[in-house]
Amino acid sequence: MTALPDAQLTHVGLYVNDIGTMAAFYTDLLGLVITDRGTFLGRELTFLSRDPDEHHQLVLVTGRTAGRDVHVLSQVSFRVDGLGPLRHERALELGATAMEARNHGNSWSIYFEDPEGNRVEVYTPTPWYVRQPWRVELDLALSDHEIEQQTRTLIEDGATWAPVEEWRAELAARLGVSE
Repeated sequence: MTALPDAQLTHVGLYVNDIGTMAAFYTDLLGLVITDRGTFLGRELTFLSRDPDEHHQLVLVTGRTAGRDVHVLSQVSFRVDGLGPLRHERALELGATAMEARNHGNSWSIYFEDPEGNRVEVYTPTPWYVRQPWRVELDLALSDHEIEQQTRTLIEDGATWAPVEEWRAELAARLGVSE
């Protein structure tokens, strides 16, 4: 039997209409930097990253053929450290719409649409694994401690859950890798 490759998800590509607006949105919102840009087969490409080990984590390509009312992508997700980055209004200031905050038990997230209607999630993990799908409203006006306590109460009362370390160990065993 051939061993499976150690494949890691490293980047997402988005077809866009206005590459300048979209590059500015992601650089200003998430601190991505443009690593390269150019033209290939008549399309403009802009490569962006926040990781010096990854040439690009996001590539924007002109030539979007679907209108704003046609959803061609489920979502692009970005992990941040802590609840603080979820509370800022920067995305809205940069042209995001349809902002909503959600508690998934295993993560706290904000969702919104970028200036061209692509769904974006910015999230921070919690210390728990919670069987998905599981979703309730997230009140970011609460303190970090209040959100943590509320989440713990909610998952203890109505979710299948475990400490995330246990879940990771079980998944590592299923994948046949060491943690």
